[in-house]
Amino acid sequence: MATFRNRKNKWQARVQRKGQSSLSKSFLTLDDAKRWARSIESSIDKGSFTNQSLAERTTFKELIERYMAEVTPTMRGAIPDLIRLAAISRKSIAKLNLLALTPQRICEYRDLRLQEVAPATVIRELAYFSSIINHARREWGINISNPILLVRKPNGPQGRTRTIEDYELTKLIEALKPVGRKSIWMAPLVRLALETAMRRGELLSLRWEHIDLVHRTAHIELTKNGEARTVPLSTKAVEILLKLPRSIDGRVFPVTHEVVSQAFNRARKQAGIENIRFHDLRRTAITKLAERLPNLVELSAVSGHKSLAMLKRYYRPNPQQLALKLG
Repeated sequence: MATFRNRKNKWQARVQRKGQSSLSKSFLTLDDAKRWARSIESSIDKGSFTNQSLAERTTFKELIERYMAEVTPTMRGAIPDLIRLAAISRKSIAKLNLLALTPQRICEYRDLRLQEVAPATVIRELAYFSSIINHARREWGINISNPILLVRKPNGPQGRTRTIEDYELTKLIEALKPVGRKSIWMAPLVRLALETAMRRGELLSLRWEHIDLVHRTAHIELTKNGEARTVPLSTKAVEILLKLPRSIDGRVFPVTHEVVSQAFNRARKQAGIENIRFHDLRRTAITKLAERLPNLVELSAVSGHKSLAMLKRYYRPNPQQLALKLG
């Protein structure tokens, strides 16, 4: 049953039904209040009513901040995600309530951001939006549709194909030699990355108790795809590990991601090598491993790829060698 009362020159309508929480809304005229009440009652009677009052009084910023507090810390890569989400929460779009977060507003945000950052960044931000809204719908009882589903994503960049040539690797490792104040860990880290095709995070998470030098294996408890795997070690990889000093904290490489990034970039510049990243070592290693492991199933077991489609993005065969195989 709907009730109406005049408060501060506005008409407040309140709808109460058994089994439903009461709903209220204020209007300038009594007729508007009655129309709203009739539409709510009709929806309840038809069983199609969705309570959007919570969505209406919740801003997107509040949703982002709750997600940052409750969800993001439980995820891998939490620190960079928290930084990016904090930046998004300062944007004007975050001031909108969730009902005002329409596909049109998202499109305006997308187009504005494309003038400021690369398409890949915009795609990642839209993915954040979608994840936050979906979580709010599933876990927090906020009844809104996901506007991201109706928004065209920018065209993503072509997958990176850069591999590092042998002469470049020689110059890079030379620039990483621990001369003066340079880290003693960087050169062996790069050499081990080339021997194992392991990701930077996997290398930095390695602990001595997970390495079996007798059976030549290294166990990774948590990988990018969320599963553990055991990596076989080549003779050269074992030699690299045997020469390493033992850190008191048990880590094979007791350095941070930031230290690795800074040292790698300094060495790259010193060596005069353009357009390479640490992750290119993985692509280079997989390409070299493919020459020794032509069986793609075995190669994926070493690299840790769950699909051959992803593995193909990393494996770059030499056309000249393929021509020789054809005869």
